[in-house]
Order: sequence, then structure tokens, then C-alpha cells
Amino acid sequence: MTQKPEHQTIQLNGLELAYRFDGPEDGHVVLMANSLMSNYSMWDWNVPALADRYRVLRYDKRGHGGSQTTPGPYSISQLADDAVALMDALKIDKVHFIGLSMGGMIGQQMGARYPERVYSLSLCDTASEMPPRSLWEDRFATARKDGIPGLVDGTIQRWFTAPFIERAPQDIEKVRQMILGTGVEGYIGCASAVRDMAQTTMLLKIKAPTLILTGRQDPACTVEQAIVLNRMIDGSKLVLIEDAAHLSNIEQPAVFNQTIREFIDSVDNTL
Repeated sequence: MTQKPEHQTIQLNGLELAYRFDGPEDGHVVLMANSLMSNYSMWDWNVPALADRYRVLRYDKRGHGGSQTTPGPYSISQLADDAVALMDALKIDKVHFIGLSMGGMIGQQMGARYPERVYSLSLCDTASEMPPRSLWEDRFATARKDGIPGLVDGTIQRWFTAPFIERAPQDIEKVRQMILGTGVEGYIGCASAVRDMAQTTMLLKIKAPTLILTGRQDPACTVEQAIVLNRMIDGSKLVLIEDAAHLSNIEQPAVFNQTIREFIDSVDNTL
């Protein structure tokens, strides 16, 4: 696991955003975007596999981790604008973008609306629409009544397969604390963006080299939803990771890391 220096913060788009760098300062930047109810430590399993060559930039989206919570609801386009504002503030022209779940939804926006800012897209365990609305309303009601602790067990059961929950208690505990560190207002603000998202037709605008990576057992963003991304994004490549649910980067880090690294290297070597 990577050691944690204190994160840095930066003011942009009316909020204070937390971020950190790893890897060589002269490498091309890899920008990593987190799932809902997580912070950038969700990438601790993956950064070492990239940081020998690339300048890895992680950040917490608004309402999460060390970033400020502004009044919600948010939209995915607003969260993508935050990512671009972070790049602008740090004077980064282009990135290899890796996003998981909600991070992948932000990546779809980046590829479609800011094509000149991405070398490549890795869209992991994500989807272009997340129905039904009632599911989100039920979760919001639980969050308002019981707080995030009321959602934590169900979230872990969606994020990981039962055998992994059994065999990796330390990893699960780290993820549990990450979820519990999310505030109700930030959760509802961001989850509203997921609830309201309709991005399938937007995918036709994506021209960057794109990898779609999904855990075969993911119940949250399913293989069927990954196939939609693959069909709609011209020239994209679909890879399924066996024995992994939603946080495939934590459940199967070796396969995840190798797949992403080979893809990014293949693009970067042509730049």
C-alpha cells in the first residue's frame, strides 16, 4: 500500500478539492476518479502499478473524502467540469483517464465533451444510465434516517463477491471505513447525479482509445451495461474480470492492474 502524505487542496469551481500526486514529475499524467462513497485511497491497490512511469493524480470529488461538500444535488457534467478545472489549475493539458463506477461516468463526459483533454479512457465497472429512480430514493431515505451506517453493509455486498468478503477482512475493513467517512449530504448530492444520468447517446461522441473493464459478478454496473458502452463507443475494447464484483480494482488488483497498464502503455507508446 502507498504511504499517505497529507493531501493537498486547491480552490476551484467554488469549492476546495483534495488531490495528491504519485510518480515521476515528467511522466504523462494518469487521472483517477473514484466511485460513489469512496475517497482516493480506493486506488491504493493500483497506484504502484502505474507510478513507475506515469504521474498519477488522484482527487476526491465534491462531497467526498477531503473535498468540500457544497449544496446538492450535483450532476455528472458538473463533476466532470470539476475534473477539468483541476487539470487547468494544475496546468495539465491531457491525461490518461481512469474512472470506476461514478468515476467512469465522469470519464464518459470527459471523452464526449472534452476530447482534446484525454489521451485514453479506462471506464471501469460503470454504466451510462442507472435506473430505476425508486432504488435511489429508497437509499436516500435510509441515509436520511440511519446515516451512512445504514447503507454500509449493503454497499459492501454489492461491491465485492462473498468469497472475497470472507477471505480479505483487512481490505473490507479499509473499504468500510472509507464508506463511513462519506457524509450524508455529499452522498445524496453525488448519488442524485447518478440517478439523473442519461449518457448513452453521448457515448457516440467519444473518439479517444477506450478500455471498458468490468467484474463479471458486478451487480451494480452489470456486464450488460458494459456491453452498451462497448457498442456505443467506437473502437472500444471490452475486458471482463473473473471472480470480481463492483470494485474489481480491489478484488482482483493483479488482473486489473495488468490490463489497465498494458492498455495505457499501448496508447502512450504511440504519442
